[in-house]
Amino acid sequence: MPEVTCVGILVADIVAQPVERYPEKGRLVLVDTIELHTGGCASNTGVSLAKIGVDTAVVGKVGKDAFGDFVINSLNKHGVNTRGIKRDDKALTSATQVFVHPDGERSFIHYIGANANFTEEDIDDTCLEGTRIVHYAGFYVLSSFDGEPCARFLQRAKNLGAFVSLDTVWDSQGRWMSLIEPVLPHLDLIIPSIEEAKMITGKEKPREIAKVFLDKGVGMVALKMGSKGSYVRTKDEEIYMPRFEVKAIDAVGAGDAFVAGFLTGLLKGWDLEMTTKFANAVGALCVTAIGATTGVRSFQETLQFMHSTPLAKESIDLG
Repeated sequence: MPEVTCVGILVADIVAQPVERYPEKGRLVLVDTIELHTGGCASNTGVSLAKIGVDTAVVGKVGKDAFGDFVINSLNKHGVNTRGIKRDDKALTSATQVFVHPDGERSFIHYIGANANFTEEDIDDTCLEGTRIVHYAGFYVLSSFDGEPCARFLQRAKNLGAFVSLDTVWDSQGRWMSLIEPVLPHLDLIIPSIEEAKMITGKEKPREIAKVFLDKGVGMVALKMGSKGSYVRTKDEEIYMPRFEVKAIDAVGAGDAFVAGFLTGLLKGWDLEMTTKFANAVGALCVTAIGATTGVRSFQETLQFMHSTPLAKESIDLG
């Protein structure tokens, strides 16, 4: 059985780089490359885990179209188990146009598609039995799943013996805490970006943010803070880890790569400091190449990078 099962959004990413300016109506702007990649948190995290060497399955929904074929075939090529992916008769595969700016930051145009029709009934217990970690990837854009259905699913996974984790995406509808609150008591780990965590909790500083989540029943909080590194908190431990010094080419998928690294550390039974540092290393390698998973390396290559690359010399106000 897979060690990790990633459940959530599956997307085809059309990545254009570098986008220095948007064209006016009726005009054209040239870029150096436009490439097609698998995307979506579940896919990105699943592929990153597989590249690291973790036996991984992905569960979600795509359309019966060319993008859906591409997503499934790409996952299979990386050795990811795709038996839990459903094909939707009513909607096309979710897709994102990704604009990569010269500094590596991104802007997006997104079509939700089949992800909106993914429900808890689409997940068979056979997809969960025996897996050590169930990771729910992409809370806030799975409209038929988020909220109470997600809470029921996570409890189901825990009843089957899994450690459960969850990451988030930006909530364009502004529901934030009201939607996720029923889910929090079921989580062993929440792993959002710092900006999303600020919106959920109404707090600004990492310590304040983590306290809100812990007080609501989450076992562990890991905040992805981009160029500021990462912050991890449990009731008993606190870790701040600066970023690694690398030249960022494309930040697409960096957060999902961090998640893959963090889950790998948990599987290995490492302490939180080693786990967080390894997660930062996976995220750092991700940004060195175009695409959400292209820069992710094998376990041994990541360890070598981690031991040979300096961390940024910076500190932040944790609150």
